[in-house]
Order: sequence, then structure tokens, then C-alpha cells
Amino acid sequence: MLTRLLLAAGLAVPLAGVADDAEVPPDSLPALGVAADRTSVVGVSSGGYMATQLAVAWPERFHGLGVLAAGPWGCARGKLSRALNQCMMTRRGEPSLAALETRRADYQSRGQVGKDANLGRLRAFVWHGEQDGVIDPVLGDLLGEQLAAWLDDEQQLKMARDETAGHGWPVAADSADQASALAPCRNEGEEANLLACGEDVAGAMMDWLYPERAARSEFSAGELRQFDQSDFDARGLADSGYVYVPDACTGGGCGATLALHGCRMGAEALGDAFARKSGLNAWADAHDEVVLYPQAESTLANPQGCWDWWGFAESSWQLHPLHDTRDGTQAGALLEMLDRLQGTSDAGQP
Repeated sequence: MLTRLLLAAGLAVPLAGVADDAEVPPDSLPALGVAADRTSVVGVSSGGYMATQLAVAWPERFHGLGVLAAGPWGCARGKLSRALNQCMMTRRGEPSLAALETRRADYQSRGQVGKDANLGRLRAFVWHGEQDGVIDPVLGDLLGEQLAAWLDDEQQLKMARDETAGHGWPVAADSADQASALAPCRNEGEEANLLACGEDVAGAMMDWLYPERAARSEFSAGELRQFDQSDFDARGLADSGYVYVPDACTGGGCGATLALHGCRMGAEALGDAFARKSGLNAWADAHDEVVLYPQAESTLANPQGCWDWWGFAESSWQLHPLHDTRDGTQAGALLEMLDRLQGTSDAGQP
């Protein structure tokens, strides 16, 4: 149980599928002129917590929010012990949504999160596996309750459950080879993973976030590119990330999805598996969507390569880390990546 809570196993897993010339730095993230009004953020586990942090901090920047296997916004309140005992398991009891709302109101009074009007217009999708032994499914319910209170209309929120799924991101494997590379749907492991559930959650989520988007009748597969993350310096970021670019999106005007992996689900553990097999790329090809897959890495303070949802990436002198605000270092770096994709930054352009 201690191992499960601390998530501290397997720190040095080699990067799968790295080419012989991996020491050559990848290109900079390209400015693709993606549409600022068609950008969503999605994530699983720690990436789900981070996705909600971004949506609350900058709701005016996002059209939709998708969260798999994570709990309510602000849950950890800057404390690792609370993250482990109340935001993964609930051995200290369930987190108080009233206390979290007080936290958000305080941030809002100081301009550190977005306005209610912008938050209220988002579309949101929340999924959780009933057999999740890492993050208690009741925490997904609390996130749904939190979102329902923020959104203008309950019809903007979709809650989805899988009675057989464990902790991770379900995919519909399209071949026996792909299925063999996935974790079992029930996944009793201690980290997030791609789950062989025979369920295209990515497609269902994106269809919900963009009900008006019609699929192309003809399209070809796009390209998964590795990019240099050193332009976006923040504690806990890996050296490189991935971006999926459909053929139709090289000339600008496409939508964009920021997709955040879970703990021990990034490149140092799974290579490019999440970026290739999440199901988001197939939807992107058919609906003209760029998909950005930033990568976190393990550090002494973050041995599982999680996204910062409890404050580890902030300055050690901060009594109250601002990781879940516009001042968060990782949050700021991720927004800079979106700026680049939208063509609003010239820094580091080839």
C-alpha cells in the first residue's frame, strides 16, 4: 500500500523505440496557426488534474475540458500528504468542495484564475473506471459535481463510467499486436496506462466536446513529430515532446488538443505509446485537429514523472505553492506551447 501511495517504483525505464540518432536535438515546436477558439485540454490521472488546473486558470483559452481518472480541481492544496491521502485514496475523508471553492474565489480575487463567465461556457467530459485502485472513483464524482456548479448548463457536462476498467486511458485496439502492448482493462498496476478495454474513449470525448464538428469523408494519416521542449523551461519537463499534425493542418486554421499523460506514462516509461495509441490522432485526422503531447519526466521530487498537481515544481520557499494558478511554472510552460502552435510566439522558430 505504501508503494501504491508514494508511486515510487521504476524510476529509470529506458525510452522505447528511440532511433540511433536520438542524441540529435529535435526541431522546435512549429507555429501552425491553430484556431484559438477551437482548443481543448484533456488528460489522464495527474494529467487530468493538470488539465483542470489549466482550464480553471485560463478558461478563456479553452473550448473544452476532458478528464480521465482524476479528482476535483485544487484537491491537494499544495500538500503531497493531502494528494496521497485525500486526492488519490480518501483515507482522510473526501475533499471538501466548499473549501476548494473558497480557494478558487481567493485566487480569482487576485486575478490568478479565470472569470466565472469564461469558465461557465466550457464543455466538459469526465470518465472514470469503477475498478480504479489508484484514484478512488468517488473523486471523479466530486469533479463532476464541481464542474456542474461552474458550468452554465448541466447539458455541457458528460459523465462516463466503465464498470470493468481500472486506472488509465481506455483504447479500442485495432489489432492483436496493439492489444498485446496495452495493460489489461482492469489494470491493477500502480500507475496510469493505456487500457485494452475495447472502448474508444478518445473518440467519444472529442465528439462530446465538439458536437458540431463533422468528420472528413476522405483523409490520410498525419505525422507524429518530436519537438524540443527546452524553449519552454519549467521544472519537471522532459527534453522533448510530441505533436501530431494531420496533413490538412500544415497550412493553419485547425483546432488543437493539449493531451497530458499520466504518471509513469510519459516517454521515459512508455516511449511514444500514449502519443501514438491514445485514439486522439485518428479523431484528429478526420476532424482537422492538431494534438500536442507535452512530456513530463521523473525527478527526485517527482519520481513517477507526474504533472504538477500538488506543487513540487514551484520554489521550495513558497509556503503556499501556486501550481494551480496562472503563476504555476508548468502551467505557464504549457500555455506557451499553445501560444507557439497558435502562431503568437516567434521564439525559437525555425
